[in-house]
Amino acid sequence: MTVDDLDVGEWSAVRKLPVEVEARRVDDRVEVDTREGTVVAEPGDVLIRGVEGELYPCDPDIFDATYEVVEPDV
Repeated sequence: MTVDDLDVGEWSAVRKLPVEVEARRVDDRVEVDTREGTVVAEPGDVLIRGVEGELYPCDPDIFDATYEVVEPDV
């Protein structure tokens, strides 16, 4: 299905595709230039590198509710 299958003005259930991105915790305050402007990652936050190389910080609680750590291939 594609966006053309959505009815205009009607809500439809959709699922976000599973995509692997990279993430790391920060231990210092870091200013990050995002598409929405400069934001601050505080110590303990997670810095995520998206599929197009964009960086954005994420609160640890939101990270835990949204992401899972992928076990490295051996």
